[in-house]
Amino acid sequence: MAETLMSAAEADDKAMGSPFMKSLVAIYRAEDSYGAWESKSDAELLEEFIVTAEERRAKPIIDDPDPDLLDRVDKFYRAIGLTVERETGLMASPMMSMHWEGFGRVILTAGKLVIFAKSLRDVHRFGFESLGDLAEAGMKVVRQARETIDTYPEVARA
Repeated sequence: MAETLMSAAEADDKAMGSPFMKSLVAIYRAEDSYGAWESKSDAELLEEFIVTAEERRAKPIIDDPDPDLLDRVDKFYRAIGLTVERETGLMASPMMSMHWEGFGRVILTAGKLVIFAKSLRDVHRFGFESLGDLAEAGMKVVRQARETIDTYPEVARA
């Protein structure tokens, strides 16, 4: 059991080193204008992204997302945009339109190019099993966005 816990902690430490996670933490730190989170570790800042399967099952099938949850979703996609920008030098801007019932759409653009688009459903259940899953999900979208930029570089730079 201790080995399993240790490997989970090691996996979380490894996840915190990903470019996406560094961007996500940077967004949180930048918004802490009063220093309320200075004493929190980076992992503690992101613990609200962790939603276990049991917690997810406990939520109703249909529910309205609260403003804090919508803010987390927004930060997730802003961190993806920031990571893409750091890796490519192109400003990647997320735009999210969310209905109050928890469905909507998010796109990321670079120049005149849509580098990522996704329909969002069941946003009230947004979360990840672990920090490793969070890092993996963020980096997956970063890779997809970079592939689109690499395919159409002239449009992304327009």
